Amino acid sequence: MSSNGRRPCGAVIAGALTTVLALSPAAAAQGPDTAPRTAAAATTSLVFDKNPDDPTNSRLSVYKGTKLWASYRAGSGLGIKDDCVRGKGWLPNGNWRIKLRTRTYNGNLIKGYAVYLQDMKCSKGTLTRTEMFIHSEMNGDGSRGGTERRRWDGAGDYKSNGCVKLNPTDIAKMFRLLDRKGFGWPTHLRVVS
Repeated sequence: MSSNGRRPCGAVIAGALTTVLALSPAAAAQGPDTAPRTAAAATTSLVFDKNPDDPTNSRLSVYKGTKLWASYRAGSGLGIKDDCVRGKGWLPNGNWRIKLRTRTYNGNLIKGYAVYLQDMKCSKGTLTRTEMFIHSEMNGDGSRGGTERRRWDGAGDYKSNGCVKLNPTDIAKMFRLLDRKGFGWPTHLRVVS
């Protein structure tokens, strides 16, 4: 259990976050639609579109302005569509502020490439979803792990305790794309269904 008693995606983490790249306060305060809609200044957006037929076969997409640049298979939850079920339900809809991102997260369960999201109330307002991430299964340095918890084995690994989960190759591609000069990281993840 973390020092505040919260569980990420229903799992325990401990986090030396010294290697995490935090967003600047000015960038974090801006909403996703604050930049002018010109080609040169188009806003970068992350959109997680939940698939009601199969929450583990949803899409995480990267947009620059209105242009789709990349789309990746991603899962959220254990197949439960109730976003008020801690540790099992999919991520609630809304605009989740990106608190930080890193390629070398070293929590107890989440390791490697990770994007840490703000806390948010579920759709019924009965529960606050905390310690939610966009992540994969890998070692802390982003390499392939040897144990089941660290090794990506296939479609079953898209299940999560609520976080957005990508395969290791796709999360690395997403980081490379968003780190490109002139592209930039968004300040929010928009979740829709």
